[in-house]
Amino acid sequence: MLKILFYTYNSILLILYLYPGSILGFFVYNDISRQPQITSDLFFISSNHLYVFFILASLGYFSIKKIKYLIFYLFFISIFLELSHLIIPNRSFQFSDLFGNIIGIILPTLLVFIYKKTKNEHL
Repeated sequence: MLKILFYTYNSILLILYLYPGSILGFFVYNDISRQPQITSDLFFISSNHLYVFFILASLGYFSIKKIKYLIFYLFFISIFLELSHLIIPNRSFQFSDLFGNIIGIILPTLLVFIYKKTKNEHL
């Protein structure tokens, strides 16, 4: 079940990222040029991107067994999707978005490694 949720979330993420404009902005503001903001950005990190990739990475860790491949995939997709905004109309590449993507991957990765390390030490 979690694997299906991971793949579904991943597919929705790809559609939202690659669409030339903001689908969510269209539904919330009736304007594809505006992006809804969940919370204020954290210094140089996009909070929206951090949340999205934190959820994606967390779902991945609960559903995919091959963690090394998952980590590679998550970093690849986060960089690829943000770089794709250089060529997609009505989208723009921003380092704050890229940093949000990467930190959103790093946080659950650290939590998984800490959990696994403490679990193995207590056995």
